[in-house]
Amino acid sequence: MRLRKLVRIPGSCVAFAALLLPAVNISAAQTAQESAPVTTLRDVLMAACSEDSKKFGAHLTSRNASAFAQMTPAAQAALLKRLVLLNDAGTPRAETGENGNLIVYCVTPEVTSQMEIGKPEVRDNLAYLPLLVKDATDAAGATAKRVTMGLVREGGQWKLLSLGVLLLDLPTLAEEWDKAEIQNNEKTAVASMKELAAAIEKYRVTYTHLPETLAELGPPPKGAPKAEQAGLVQADLASGRKDGYVFRYVIVGANDSGAPAKYQLASMPAEYGRTGVRSFFRDDSGILHGADHQGAVGTQLDPKID
Repeated sequence: MRLRKLVRIPGSCVAFAALLLPAVNISAAQTAQESAPVTTLRDVLMAACSEDSKKFGAHLTSRNASAFAQMTPAAQAALLKRLVLLNDAGTPRAETGENGNLIVYCVTPEVTSQMEIGKPEVRDNLAYLPLLVKDATDAAGATAKRVTMGLVREGGQWKLLSLGVLLLDLPTLAEEWDKAEIQNNEKTAVASMKELAAAIEKYRVTYTHLPETLAELGPPPKGAPKAEQAGLVQADLASGRKDGYVFRYVIVGANDSGAPAKYQLASMPAEYGRTGVRSFFRDDSGILHGADHQGAVGTQLDPKID
């Protein structure tokens, strides 16, 4: 009613405009202030869905971005998977829901994750956004998980700061993940050494001589296995590189035919201190050894391992 009276009073148009314009400007500024964190979180989730490390890193604080860039690809992928609660990379898309909230979908062959971003609470250079994550087919919300995402304004841009109540402290997390990854990689390297030894022995029995290189143990590009590609191990192991370790194979002596022929295997961390610490060596009698050689090749003098 008051607005109508102002319109009818002569000369009151200026006063009426003066009342409306500040309200419009404040509303527009508030909308822009709220939409920027939502857009950033949308981009973070979409980058995590597609496991796009470069785009994801662009939305981290400078300290976290530096630590993230130094992580191994496996550790980077693990972080992105945890963020969207999926085991595989997916195809992201975003749309506005019926309630006006922005929804990010991550579509994978197994499941589609639905992540709904709620209205942000902005406090100076901090923004808190409620996030509802669930299976897109779960209408009842039985699988729903709620978390508050924290963003901070750095250099005029919003950056990811926290996941729930946990600050995203990647320098610290990177050290913990590197240690865990080293342990897993070393176990895998030992298993790979045993797999290679078994494949070499099978190759010896099949073709009556030792393979000249590890590549001959790999899968054929097409057709049946043959001496040049025996199909005894996967392509990555046949290439001499798997799960943070590199593998070397050498025939001992001039004889490569029959049971008397002998060989040695060695595996070393591809990045010492990050993908592994110990080097492993299988001597020509079949005994496996392991020790820290600062990334160099191990020897038969190293401690025996099972």
